[in-house]
Amino acid sequence: MTEIRVLDTYWSDHCRHTTFSTELTEVSFGEGDYRTPIEETYRQYLADHSEIFKGREDKFVCLMDLALMAMRKLKKEGKLVDQEESDEINACSIVVPVTVDGVEEEWLVNFKNETHNHPTEIEPFGGAATCLSGAILDPLSGRAYVYQAMRVTGAADINAPFDKTIDGKLPQRVISKRAAKGYSSYGNQIGLATGEVKEYYHDGYVAKRLETGFVVGAVKAENVVREEPAAGDAVLLLGGETGRDGCGGATGSSKAHDLHSIETCGAEVQKGNAPIERMLQRLMRNGEFTKLVKRCNDFGAGGVSVAVGELAPGLDIDLSAVPKKYAGLSATELAISESQERMAIVVAASDVDRVKELCADENLEATRIATVTDTARMRMFLDGNMIVDLERKFLDSNGVRQEATALIKDDKITRFGSLSSKRAAMYKKGDYQGLLADILSDYNVCSQKGLSEMFDSTVGANSVFMPFGGKNQTTPSQVMAAKLPADTDICTVCSHGFNPALCEQSPFVGGMYSVIVAVEKLAAAGVRPENIYLTMQEFFARCTDAEKWGAPMSALLGALDAQINLKKAAIGGKDSMSGTFEKISVPPTLICFACGVADSASVCDNVFKTHGERVYRYRLKRDEFGYPDFNNLNDFLALLAGEIGRGNVTAASVVECGGAAATVIKSCLGNGLGFAFASADRSLFEESDGDIIFSARTGDDFFGYDLEFVGLTTDSGNFTVGATVSRAADDSFIVFDGKDVDGKAVARAFAGTFEPVYPTTAAAKGETVDVSYTEKNVLSEHA
Repeated sequence: MTEIRVLDTYWSDHCRHTTFSTELTEVSFGEGDYRTPIEETYRQYLADHSEIFKGREDKFVCLMDLALMAMRKLKKEGKLVDQEESDEINACSIVVPVTVDGVEEEWLVNFKNETHNHPTEIEPFGGAATCLSGAILDPLSGRAYVYQAMRVTGAADINAPFDKTIDGKLPQRVISKRAAKGYSSYGNQIGLATGEVKEYYHDGYVAKRLETGFVVGAVKAENVVREEPAAGDAVLLLGGETGRDGCGGATGSSKAHDLHSIETCGAEVQKGNAPIERMLQRLMRNGEFTKLVKRCNDFGAGGVSVAVGELAPGLDIDLSAVPKKYAGLSATELAISESQERMAIVVAASDVDRVKELCADENLEATRIATVTDTARMRMFLDGNMIVDLERKFLDSNGVRQEATALIKDDKITRFGSLSSKRAAMYKKGDYQGLLADILSDYNVCSQKGLSEMFDSTVGANSVFMPFGGKNQTTPSQVMAAKLPADTDICTVCSHGFNPALCEQSPFVGGMYSVIVAVEKLAAAGVRPENIYLTMQEFFARCTDAEKWGAPMSALLGALDAQINLKKAAIGGKDSMSGTFEKISVPPTLICFACGVADSASVCDNVFKTHGERVYRYRLKRDEFGYPDFNNLNDFLALLAGEIGRGNVTAASVVECGGAAATVIKSCLGNGLGFAFASADRSLFEESDGDIIFSARTGDDFFGYDLEFVGLTTDSGNFTVGATVSRAADDSFIVFDGKDVDGKAVARAFAGTFEPVYPTTAAAKGETVDVSYTEKNVLSEHA
């Protein structure tokens, strides 16, 4: 029984990406002109695949190969020179030169994304808490100290009445609020700054919640040793004890949910223990310790069977030695328990005693539970009895190769340049105040400050940006940035790109724009394009037919096209392919995370600073399919990042859901500014993902780029649409005419949507007490 459960866990979709590794024997396309760019990208992918794997029959078309193709192709072309390659590490890793105390050192920057959709849907607090825990563990196993996190989630309508809750589900508001408490509780306990919190809303997420954590960490390269384990080496288990929590979590996360999942899957949810992981973090900052570690793996999904099983080809594992939370655990439970905050390390047998001493300094228990052998077999023993004996070749086969066919049926994009009928009617009447209030109160546009303030963004004192910028702290930041954990001015800057409505209409275009927007955000923060690396997060319906296989195939083709053309590659990622409940499924979800490095003194936020700033719009050139002019975009992003570094651009934002006018207004709110829009063109209010709004000192001619002059910041606090803006003799600007919009009303629409759910102010309770230092109070106290 234990062998069967070990195989079930080791070969699970979560641990071995069996869905992504399924061979796609046939890929076909539906009818319509939209198929042209998708087919062209697919043909180019096949040509690249044949070139890179010439003569390799063991390489075949699958989602995993598609996800990795940009990295392989760009690496072959001599790019991605900063990527660290290792058979060991589970996180993305890049080599970065860092000046510390005037001396240049080589550091490794690690970043990783992780979802816990299944456990968060079942038990929101614990599922979300261990989402962050699991994300931290991967860079931590690479010996990196994790210092900043991002949280990206997806929910259905959290304001829906409780009596509309689907049978077999928790209410959306309950899931969202409890999950936020779980993630923030873990991050606040472990002392990890959360730099960005964003929740997306789409009716499809009622099928299963999206709960994503992204983290970034760093370590001095000289403190990291990566060696092949040798026979006789010891495997030590560090950290927490083992219990029954999380048994079946890896296999459970691969399953579609049904009416009974909420009642039967509770034991699959892991229990977080932030203080223990904090001790592990402190331990990994000890260079003496890390230099003794040959190889390290975290106890995430799969427990002992995976965490220890992946360390070396031959292993003898003593389950009796595994520290336990309580007595009575069976061999199977000890082998597959996913109790959190545990780490497996390989050290030389002669170093075991010293390693235990260093662990004890951090109040961590270190127990030898296995020995590396030259047998090429994974064997497990309990009380001297061998209960698992599996050949490594068989274990690494991941079971029989699966096959499927894919049918791509994207719709032609109508989202760009669109307004809903309600908003179109407002625009036609010239009701700009009603139109802007409606846009800025949209779930995917409005302020989520109350949600964000549940998280500590400043712990560790390394954060460069606040989650909400300006003196009023009301402009949502589009990136997070933090200095490396050393005496340096170098910082990491991280972003993400995703639009569920765009991905739903066309996974190809949606996947492409996830990459474009993530990269644009970093360039708009001043990160040089050559310093940007990516990682992907996929979340799709369970693949049960050709059309369902076609959605992730299409999204990855779009992302591949963008990566190749932007010359940026995803060097890691995570897939979650079970977003189905009964007959409903999540929207096609491909999130792109981007990470880059820059000097913290030169990074740029998206807050307009003062009145009189000239604001421009770079309009992304795109064809009828939404396909952009990548050459034009690449040149502009390099120029924009350079002008930010020279101080000529003082604020920049990427247009997302809501359009250009909403982006401008959000950049004004942070410092209480108003704005005079120089036109009343409908395109200001239409969807235009990927356009860039920025304030510049360089004048109307931005180095030959045909930019649109959007208007001028004012000190009125109100917004004027269709204003006449003229330049005076002293080079100042005069604003007159146009239609005025009440800035306070628009600000209330922006801030008030989620106030009942995620309040920014606490309701007053109890009696007020005068505690001021007055003669009356002093005499009363003495009396």
